[in-house]
Amino acid sequence: MSTAIIERIKKEIENLETSSEVSQEIGVVTSVGDGIAEIQGLQKAQMMEMVVFDDTQSKSLEDILKSDSALFGLVLNLEEDAVKVVVLGETTRIKEGMQVIRTNKVLSIPVGADVVRRVVSPLGELIDGKGAISTDRDMPIERVAYGVMERSAVNEPIHTGIKAIDSMIPIGRGQRELIIGDRQTGKTTIAIDTIINQKYEPEEKRPICIYVAIGQKRSKTASIMAKLEEAGAMEYTTILATSASEASPLLFLAPFAGMAIGEYFMQQGKDVLIILDDLSKHANAYRQMSLLLRRPPGREAYPGDIFYLHSRLLERSAKLSKELGGGSITALPIIETQEGDVSAYIPTNVISITDGQIFLEGDLFNKGIRPALNVGISVSRVGSSAQTKAMKKVAGKIRLELAQFRELEAFMQFASDLDDDTKARIESGRKYVELLKQGQNKPMPFYRQVAVIYAANKGIFDGAAVENTKKIENSFLEFLERDRNDILEGIEKGRELTDEIVEKLDKAIVDYKDAHQANYMLNA
Repeated sequence: MSTAIIERIKKEIENLETSSEVSQEIGVVTSVGDGIAEIQGLQKAQMMEMVVFDDTQSKSLEDILKSDSALFGLVLNLEEDAVKVVVLGETTRIKEGMQVIRTNKVLSIPVGADVVRRVVSPLGELIDGKGAISTDRDMPIERVAYGVMERSAVNEPIHTGIKAIDSMIPIGRGQRELIIGDRQTGKTTIAIDTIINQKYEPEEKRPICIYVAIGQKRSKTASIMAKLEEAGAMEYTTILATSASEASPLLFLAPFAGMAIGEYFMQQGKDVLIILDDLSKHANAYRQMSLLLRRPPGREAYPGDIFYLHSRLLERSAKLSKELGGGSITALPIIETQEGDVSAYIPTNVISITDGQIFLEGDLFNKGIRPALNVGISVSRVGSSAQTKAMKKVAGKIRLELAQFRELEAFMQFASDLDDDTKARIESGRKYVELLKQGQNKPMPFYRQVAVIYAANKGIFDGAAVENTKKIENSFLEFLERDRNDILEGIEKGRELTDEIVEKLDKAIVDYKDAHQANYMLNA
């Protein structure tokens, strides 16, 4: 346990009535094993309360806290004649008969502006080696979610920078959108690209980003941090990290700690984007911990309250009312499936809690379609109401074209026998598929997306080979930035396609095609 945590708890204890019966309630360890201690005598203990183990046989809480080696536990089971505590430290130090003292304080995490740009643990320890921070406020890791009357409607977008998502599965600020798919299909990439893309937002509207790594390899977390630093995204990002080698209680606490940090900023009237990577590992950690606590197992050996666990976590994401500052938390939880099975226990649970899902398909990924987005079963139940007018205007056609293409795709092998209209639809669909392909860590600002999708709808790819789609897309955007930058600036500022901008775009498309005839030669 870090000295920072101990110092924080000391300060909290100083503000309590140390002579009171509650704060001095003492229990005794009756058994210990596998990181779980059973304690008798703590009749008034609360769920998620911190307790401290007294190996000095002192009855003074202050005396124990004077030591930098104080050992803490977290109350997670309240039974008729005992409580069960998860040990947050070395279990080997605990012996039967050892005294345990209540702190009368639920587990909290230090929060503040200084947490941004840092890497922290679920217990608030700084693990990036960049020195201490000064915070004067704690947030409880668990709290009741805001009620209906304290929320407002989702009406502002979170732009991911990914054309396929921003156009067809838009995400609003305050929404919970699940990213789901098999291993190695690009789930984390979408989340990281979304964080990077926030640098294109105006500073006053830029959300604070929190990336929660739950049981990830340390090398992966380091790699993600390096990418964010390279892109300049760590300036507005906090990473809350737990590794695969850490005890299950820390993995269990990680997303709740991330939410607590997010709630601090939300209460300041700011927008927050939180990535939970991933809740499959979180569910496994909770199952392991519950089995050690001797809780009765249910389906797939998960405890009966696994649904409640994730619902009380994700319900904390919200768009607050103007009276409460208008802040928001947008949650992007990640779930890993096995062989695309979205009907498994944990995936169906989380799908039912969230406001839509982005489904990534392994077959599409292997075909080279990145992001490997299955448009058919991906949906956003809220985000369309928050979509910018400009994107809403151009996005309708692209979904229709892709849906028709998916239906006709099976007949592509019979291309010689198809009528001209069907051939044209298949060709158009293939170009839209190419258009929506995007490289890793290359998010695109929404105004560039709008311009290129509008151009696609207006036939900028007509007459060109499918293989030239990306080439035309890139050169058209370069043409706009170089010669017609006022169009892009107009879309960015106004967030809609006015008649004036449409007229300028139409002329730009004609001028581009005239100036780049070589791109429309089928063998180019």
